[in-house]
Amino acid sequence: MRKHVGWIAGTAAAVLVAAGAITYAVAEDGGSDAAPTADSADAGFARDMAVHHQQAVEMSYIVRDRTDDTEVRRLAYDIAQTQANQRGMLLGWLDLWKLPKVSSDAPMTWMDMGSMASGEDGALMPGMATNTEMKKLESLSGKQAEVFFLQLMTDHHKGGIHMAEACVKRCKVGVEKRLAQTMVNGQESEIQLMAGMLKDRGAKARP
Repeated sequence: MRKHVGWIAGTAAAVLVAAGAITYAVAEDGGSDAAPTADSADAGFARDMAVHHQQAVEMSYIVRDRTDDTEVRRLAYDIAQTQANQRGMLLGWLDLWKLPKVSSDAPMTWMDMGSMASGEDGALMPGMATNTEMKKLESLSGKQAEVFFLQLMTDHHKGGIHMAEACVKRCKVGVEKRLAQTMVNGQESEIQLMAGMLKDRGAKARP
């Protein structure tokens, strides 16, 4: 199991380096005349996934301070670094397209699923942890914090994959579609990794 975590850590730097190239490449993926509109799937995905990613970063930093386990801390670091970088790219594209970073539309409206997430207790989109769950994570330590983090992040990844797959199908900007597919691939791998880590701790993902 540690070998797999080490592999993720080893590839994190490569992901961050590649991200810079992707950010600049978006400018070449279509001229200014081809910029998406505010109600497009491209803009909706960028806005929603930026919010989704921000919570993953927050959860990762919380668990980093709640456990001394090297394996979990390394995974949390990789998730935080990768998703913070991707979030910066998404927000940067909105700036490039001269589009607002917030919308009066409900989250996931661009997926025709604007009514799916109630937003109750802070869970704005499927897979996101509630405010109550975030507070609970902050209150735990050691193995309990590790298990709860892995369960929360597994749910979070499943919701993120659903959104990224929708962008792959609906987004028009090629570089954004490619980033979305990268998210799908990476988070599917991490879900498998986290399933093994939960098993090692006598636990499993939530139903």
